[in-house]
Amino acid sequence: MDNLELQKTANEVRKGILTAVYYAKSGHPGGSLSAADIYTYLYFEEMNIDPKDPKKADRDRLVVSKGHTSPGYYSTLAHRGFFPVEDLKTFRHVGSYLQGHPDMKHIPGVDMSSGSLGQGISAAVGMAISAKLSGDDYRVYTLVGDGEIQEGQVWEASMLAGYRKLDNLVVIVDNNNLQIDGPIDEVNSPYPIDKKFEAFNFHVINVDGHDFDALRAAFKEARETKGMPTAIIAKTVKGKGVSYMENQVSWHGTAPNEEQYQVAMEELEKAGEALCQK
Repeated sequence: MDNLELQKTANEVRKGILTAVYYAKSGHPGGSLSAADIYTYLYFEEMNIDPKDPKKADRDRLVVSKGHTSPGYYSTLAHRGFFPVEDLKTFRHVGSYLQGHPDMKHIPGVDMSSGSLGQGISAAVGMAISAKLSGDDYRVYTLVGDGEIQEGQVWEASMLAGYRKLDNLVVIVDNNNLQIDGPIDEVNSPYPIDKKFEAFNFHVINVDGHDFDALRAAFKEARETKGMPTAIIAKTVKGKGVSYMENQVSWHGTAPNEEQYQVAMEELEKAGEALCQK
């Protein structure tokens, strides 16, 4: 898929995020929108997956450690064909399989239930170790939030990953600089993030998380890195794609009302139309 198609797909993913959260009247749009381009690149370009066979043994795995960004995760899975896009409207509804946090037992394409911050990366490290022990060549990816990496378990898992030289593991940090209580550097600064991962024996790549050329180069570099895991620090904009949500901490976990939803969808429609003119 070329960059223009990826941009169009990411724009559709963003529409799905807004739709899911709007119909639920709850959820986390900010961090879902910041990670939308990363989710899109992983599922439409990078990962070896098959929507018709979600549990195939040699598939690449993604663990969404920041599980509250499930609207972004679900919208991507839906647009990739794992389940109907229309089902996004049932997000967080009683009886829906699309729960507030990813559930591996009920949602096609979800490799790990997650949501308790800091824990997903540990599961990803376990999967990567399993692949090494079994001689399997699948790769494991995990998406963590920059606020989430304030959790100590993230660094315990990273220490083990570096020690075990897990070159089949890629940790992606969605560095949008905002968490529920405000800017991460004002709450409990994890900076410099790259130097910390380097100290745990990771190969570190800093990228613009909204630039598909940069993401393509970063994931290629990660594949070519041997003898150590890779951390991709993706600089992103919280609420990316919706003007009034961008860099606004209030949209971390707030659903738009009807008027706000219409404004957001109109913006994304116009963005999609502009891409079609290219």
